[in-house]
Amino acid sequence: MAGHSKWSNIKHRKAAQDARKGKVFTKLIRELTVAARQGGADPNDNPRLRAVVDKALTANMKKDTMERAIERGVGNSDDTNYEELTYEGYGPNGVAIYVEAMTDNRNRTVAEVRHAFNKFGGNLGTDGSVAYLFTKQGVISYGPETDEESLMEAALDAGAEDLAKQEDGSFEIVTLPEQFLDVKEALVASGHAPDNAEVTMVPATYIELDRDAAETILKLIDMLEDLDDVQNVYSNADIPAEVMDAMNA
Repeated sequence: MAGHSKWSNIKHRKAAQDARKGKVFTKLIRELTVAARQGGADPNDNPRLRAVVDKALTANMKKDTMERAIERGVGNSDDTNYEELTYEGYGPNGVAIYVEAMTDNRNRTVAEVRHAFNKFGGNLGTDGSVAYLFTKQGVISYGPETDEESLMEAALDAGAEDLAKQEDGSFEIVTLPEQFLDVKEALVASGHAPDNAEVTMVPATYIELDRDAAETILKLIDMLEDLDDVQNVYSNADIPAEVMDAMNA
């Protein structure tokens, strides 16, 4: 989200994820199983698994749950053949939406994704129709109360690409995707535990929405995220803080 509304949007998304924690765990278990199957059970030798384990720990998943998912992947006890797919399209007001899915039935998944787009006045596009608008980055966020000088020094020491102060007073550290976990762990070790940290798809441009458009886009994103096969949903919607606060009032 754009600078002035980023913090409100992060809080909204975290609240939405907490509300559907069971579904979030199901998606993480699927990611753990696939990552272990592809690269082995040791996170130190499997960067993708290391990243998913970090996500699972952040979501407060129990270690034995993670271990069972990893064992299922390396032991091939789960014979489900998951395929990784992306879907691209536009929501109302021309908002670009990028969807990452993991499915054992692509016909079912594309039908469900298309239905969600159609229900809220959007349309599913072709491959490449919105992907060019997004760049994969590690993003580590801190609230407005964070000491800027101390955070900047820690970010430089950790090898971050950039640190920016947002219009709402919060801070955002940007990393290359492959350096994300090392930078995050270095920041935590220096006493700077983030409020939110993830490898995400960052849009090059944003579309600012009024309340009606924002409500529709959030309903579309929520419906997509509720689909069992959808792992992540990204958009270039910019919802101003005052609009988000009004919707949450």
